[in-house]
Formats: sequence, C-alpha cells, structure tokens
Amino acid sequence: MEKGIEKRPELKSTISLNDFQNFYWLKTELVAFCKTNGISASGGKNEIVCRIEQFLATGKYDLPLKKANITSNFDWKNAALQLNTKLTDNYKNTENVRAFMTLHIGSHFKFNTGFMNWANANAGKTLTDAIQEWNRIYDRKRNKEQKTEIAPQFEYNRYIRDFMADNPDQTFTSAIRFWKLKSRRMGDNKYDSNDLLFED
Repeated sequence: MEKGIEKRPELKSTISLNDFQNFYWLKTELVAFCKTNGISASGGKNEIVCRIEQFLATGKYDLPLKKANITSNFDWKNAALQLNTKLTDNYKNTENVRAFMTLHIGSHFKFNTGFMNWANANAGKTLTDAIQEWNRIYDRKRNKEQKTEIAPQFEYNRYIRDFMADNPDQTFTSAIRFWKLKSRRMGDNKYDSNDLLFED
C-alpha cells in the first residue's frame, strides 16, 4: 500500500455510507452498483450518487421524478417573434429563434449550452431577458482571466486544470498520475499543493 493512502473499499451493498462518501467512484462503477442492486441508474452522476446514498442509509431509494408534461403548443419554428414573446415549456432552439437573436444581438450570435439550459429552465421570461442572458454569458466567456466553470461531478477535469495552473513546469502525464493517487485516497478530490508529497 502506498504511504498515506487508505485502501479503497469494494463498491458493494455492504459498504458503509461513510466509506462511500469518502472515496471517488467512476460513473461506470456507480451504474454497475445500481444495476446489481435494482436501483435506477438514469440521470447524471450527482443524481446517481444521491440515489445510492439514500439506498445505503435506508435500504431503499426514491424513483427519479418524471418530467412535467408540456402544456404549451407555441410554434417556435414559424411564429413571429417579438421582444416581449415569453419563453414556454416547449421552447426549441430553431432557425426562427436563431434569426431573431442574430437580428438583435449581431452576427456573432451562436447557441451555446449555457444559454440553451437557461432558456429551457426559464419559461415565462421574455426574449428581451433571453438576449440579456446571452450577452451576459458571452461577456463572461470573453473575460480571459475568468476560469471556465466546471460542474462538481467533473472532478477529474477540475483537478487537472487546477494542478496545471499551480504547476506549470509539470506535464499533463504527471497531472494524471497525481489525480489517480488523489482519487484513491479518502477525502475530497480537490487539488492541493500537498498532493505532490504523495509519490508512487
């Protein structure tokens, strides 16, 4: 066993909740655990983790919530769009929307994941709000000094980014090696300068 590294337990139904929470697990491992124990493996990694934690704590889990039924029949493909047009629960990123946004924003307009997620989650907001949100996202991306936001479930990406930022003289291969060491230790998987003290 490597110095300072706890033995990583096997992911099975007898694992304690505490051990489960203190070690890093690949999504493929989590999905395999769910299938073995009759747990729904749908959704993102965070959803699956929450489901497993509930299962380990109580012996059961809640089924994922079904998406709400769509109630709007607004035609985003052909309707005449106005600045006060409200986003609906059936919003789609159509060529009609692209043309409208390009007209009011400029030829640099492009759909992006952040904007599309915002639009789908903000029924009732107007297209004026949508334009303001797109510009906010665009301005943030243009800020070269602002780091790209990485969702908590993408711990590997965040660790590699922070490692390379703190150790510009190190190689990408070294970053991966230290990530592997970190992910096998108990605790969180955030980069720490002390990680370099743990060698193979």
